[in-house]
Amino acid sequence: MPKLAVVIVNYNTAGLLKACLASLPDGYRAGGVDIYVVDNGSVDDSLQMLANEFPSVTVIASSHNGGFAYANNIALSRIMAMTDAPEYTCILNPDTVVVPGAFDILIAYLQAHPDVGVVGPRLLLPDGTLDRACRRSFPTPEVSMWRMLGVARLFPRSQRFGRYNMTYVDEHQTIDVDAIVGACMLMPTSVLREVGGLDDTYFMYGEDLDWCYRFKQYGWRIVYVADAVVHHIKRAASRQQPVQTIRHFYDAMRIFFRRYYAATTPQPVRWLIESGITIAEQAALVRNRLRPQRAARGSAL
Repeated sequence: MPKLAVVIVNYNTAGLLKACLASLPDGYRAGGVDIYVVDNGSVDDSLQMLANEFPSVTVIASSHNGGFAYANNIALSRIMAMTDAPEYTCILNPDTVVVPGAFDILIAYLQAHPDVGVVGPRLLLPDGTLDRACRRSFPTPEVSMWRMLGVARLFPRSQRFGRYNMTYVDEHQTIDVDAIVGACMLMPTSVLREVGGLDDTYFMYGEDLDWCYRFKQYGWRIVYVADAVVHHIKRAASRQQPVQTIRHFYDAMRIFFRRYYAATTPQPVRWLIESGITIAEQAALVRNRLRPQRAARGSAL
């Protein structure tokens, strides 16, 4: 049976990482799993936990925290260079738990559809709702405008206005999408070699969207496979540094827009989009500054 390589980037999430790793043997029942954990300079007990409880895992301690794409690429480059590499490769967040058989379903889908380059599962948040980032359309200028103006929230069932998160599609429906999310992306290793690794211009956020754009440029389909389920805590590492996280999030928006759409976007619309990103960023920073005050007031009541 085909082997699977799983790459996990860890940053101070020892407890979640432990649960994630424990789920992997049942997550792929049909074949063996080679696991690579790239540690991004954790100061918790992640490395000790890995040594004590998961000695078969290949642990790569990064010399510095270069971000999500940078760390993934350390392991992905090693896999791509192997002459006997596993047939399939998956990048996976440490704050996930793979439901038994989920990887079997994803790999079976790839085997049945050789024109598909990458697949992603149905990601469920702790409250059981769909992580909407697991199936997306590209944020074209039109799609971005509907989101920034709030029209997408008003008309989530509209195929025109709800395109970014595809809220008009039943979450139990397997469907071709523009993009899936870096929390779980599984692909044939041969396709990985063709497309190459993640772009580490992005420190955090946006690199998965950019990667999907490149898969499309190479002619590969991207599919959200609803029958495969993975649970996702979400933002377990990023919430540790909220200000930097906010800035990385909006920087990723700027990079993606300028790279793929700015040159063909009329100047007035380009100005509106750039201004909208900046306004949203500043609003998020203000909310972040106010949050501890709210927490303090709440604890005093």
